[in-house]
Amino acid sequence: MKLSQFRFDLPQERIATELMPEVDGHIQWRDECKLMVLHKDSGEIEHRKFKDIIDYFDKGDRFVFNDTKVFPAKLCGQKEKTGADIIVFLLRELNKEQRLWDVVVDPARKIRIGNKLYFGEDDSMVAEVIDNTTSRGRTLRFLYDGPYEEFKEALFALGKTPVPEWVKEEVTERDAEEFQTIYAKHEGAVSAPAAGLHFSRELFNRMTLKDIEKSFITVHMGIGHFRTVDVEDLSKHKMDGERFIISEEAAEEINKTKKSGHKICGVGVTVIRALETYVTTEKEIRANDAWTNKFIFPPYEYAIPDAVVSNFHRPESTMLMAISAFGGYENVKKAYDTALEEGYLFGPYGDALLII
Repeated sequence: MKLSQFRFDLPQERIATELMPEVDGHIQWRDECKLMVLHKDSGEIEHRKFKDIIDYFDKGDRFVFNDTKVFPAKLCGQKEKTGADIIVFLLRELNKEQRLWDVVVDPARKIRIGNKLYFGEDDSMVAEVIDNTTSRGRTLRFLYDGPYEEFKEALFALGKTPVPEWVKEEVTERDAEEFQTIYAKHEGAVSAPAAGLHFSRELFNRMTLKDIEKSFITVHMGIGHFRTVDVEDLSKHKMDGERFIISEEAAEEINKTKKSGHKICGVGVTVIRALETYVTTEKEIRANDAWTNKFIFPPYEYAIPDAVVSNFHRPESTMLMAISAFGGYENVKKAYDTALEEGYLFGPYGDALLII
């Protein structure tokens, strides 16, 4: 498939800028957004509320969630001597003792090994570029002499919640709560697994009452999902790696559910990508702590999920390609055309799509 097949016009006003907006004088809760239901075999489309999602699942079916936790990964600073503004995304910590972090710097073209970068109003945090790991990536050593916990606290105090700029330019204190799932547990993501943002504690309780099961895996969502695809031939695009962790317990739960004939619902692209990375010939998954750079686009036959929850994604995004592979390119294209016609909101704070 070609990149141009995933191109469409998305007006800025159709991108949601908050998860729980005020509607008719009251705050809309996480599970009150719109839910489009796409039946992939027939192409039928239904319009529901997100809290109705459990109507499509029965006792013994299982939702798989990504319990990664977003941290304040966006730092705004200046380059030494020139004072040029730069933005640094903290991707992953490489070495605690040496204060080494793998990062993405924007703009990257003028940052060289040996450059010092300054953060904070009084330049309270200084970092030195010690390696160019990729065309856009860097390794920084933060020059901080205090105890590790003190350093980490100071670093995160300078950071901002990494809500993508195409969603909103100014991040607020409210975003720190909203750009996080209610079940976030393991710190390490530079973006929220957006499909999970709609699940409320009340909805979790209703799932329990209906005997719908839950499993949690960890996928530390990186910046790769937001990189621009710059090749028309999708087979030539290279995805950035993401760490994922599937415990023995989660693998056993998911395999048991599949064997019993019940449905597996993957909540978000990060989940279905991790589940599909290492699948046995018997269509089972194994416990794993590894990295995946799997890029899923049509045509592709999924082995594990029977249903997928997703948000409505940007044009030409790898996430749109992954769900198009699950729901069928023509079906998903029709769903997105319908979403634009019917006033659905796009982005991580927007409305949701269930493909079943």
